[in-house]
Amino acid sequence: MSQIALVGAVELGLVYALVALGVYLSFRVLDFPDLTVDGSFPLGAAVAATMIVSGVDPWLATAIAIAAGALAGFVTAFVSVRFGVLHLLASILTMIALFSVNLRIMGRPNVALLTQDTVLTPFLGRGLDDLWVRPLFLAVVVLAALVGLAWFLRSETGLAMRATGANPRMARAQGVRVGAQVIAGVMLSNALVSLAGALFAQTNGFADVTSGVGTIVVGLAAVIVGETVMPSRRLSVALVSCIVGAVIYRLAVQLALSADFLGLQASDLNLATAVLVLVALVLPKLRGRALGRRARA
Repeated sequence: MSQIALVGAVELGLVYALVALGVYLSFRVLDFPDLTVDGSFPLGAAVAATMIVSGVDPWLATAIAIAAGALAGFVTAFVSVRFGVLHLLASILTMIALFSVNLRIMGRPNVALLTQDTVLTPFLGRGLDDLWVRPLFLAVVVLAALVGLAWFLRSETGLAMRATGANPRMARAQGVRVGAQVIAGVMLSNALVSLAGALFAQTNGFADVTSGVGTIVVGLAAVIVGETVMPSRRLSVALVSCIVGAVIYRLAVQLALSADFLGLQASDLNLATAVLVLVALVLPKLRGRALGRRARA
């Protein structure tokens, strides 16, 4: 694997680390299977790219992209909570609708940003090789998101949200507004995913309406891989494991695609993804069985 491919894999892993944090919040904390992320990821990219091309400041465009993702999460959660629609169905409906919304926002299937100023522009040409600017910038953003999410989940509101996911009946009996917590949590989850989409567009130089295909699989893979590598019940470790899992996942995919003896091509990305997720799911069970046999012996 070349240095450029290695740095590119780490860079993409850091982008998807934000997706993993969002997926962890909805799936693990709230127990709310949310497929909206397949639509909110390209939504963030579409909003940021379109506004930047229109002359809007990149930082403001990124902030508005985050708000757009939160709005998408609100629609999913509100439909599920207010009207009792199954969460999976509500998120699928929002995801399908967002495909058309993203096309309407961009006006075409993709928008190029190669000649536009982005949030990275102020940090380029400052004496550091541009190859390292993007991953370092993304690492700072991911670290800030990690610290912010960890602080929030330890706050009174965050504890209420965790209680809602763990036992909604008990949380409701303790006076927690379960519906409001679900809506807030799904909004925050999709805001993180939309931020990832906005940064993806600005670091890769384009926004595409199909860029969100398989985002939920990547997010779940990152969470599962992270939990396999760093198993722990501590919240801080669990959040860090999401980031580590995202980077490991992208490195493993890049390594698989770069290994000549495997004969894989770029078109085999989904196959490599499926195999990696399957391995991550099977390994903990195999490890548990092995430990059980040793205990019986």
